[in-house]
Amino acid sequence: MFYSHLWIGVTVSFLVVMISVTGMMLNHKRTFGFMPETAFKQAEAFAASLPLPTLAQLAEAAVAPEVAATGIDRMDVRPDKGIIKVRFNDAKISEVTLALNDGTLLLAGLRNDSFLEKLHSGDVFGKRGFLLSDVAGGALVLLFLSGFWVWLYPHTKVR
Repeated sequence: MFYSHLWIGVTVSFLVVMISVTGMMLNHKRTFGFMPETAFKQAEAFAASLPLPTLAQLAEAAVAPEVAATGIDRMDVRPDKGIIKVRFNDAKISEVTLALNDGTLLLAGLRNDSFLEKLHSGDVFGKRGFLLSDVAGGALVLLFLSGFWVWLYPHTKVR
């Protein structure tokens, strides 16, 4: 049993380190500079904003043509801040922040934390990556249980 525990631990240690480090980096993504800062806040309500198709066109015009050609991945509307964040499907994960009321470009940059999120969740490796993350979590539970048993078993023997 000791050798099984040893080799499972050695094999899973790489995954544990990767998940731990990326998890810590995600917890402090603003501190490490992985997220672009918003330029300013606006108090106008969402009702006074430009239509979403217009904002999408303005966002596509703000990036390089090859980035715009990849299409929009998501549009994150934040009425309380008066902004919309438009993320594109390109490999670098470009993001544009616009003012809701007039479409003013506030920020255009790369979203570096998205790669870390995908690595942490296993999404970088496709559908099998999620399974790999589940296996790593399950292996941690098994290591805990078997390690506890290896420690407890000698103490239960009557001498």
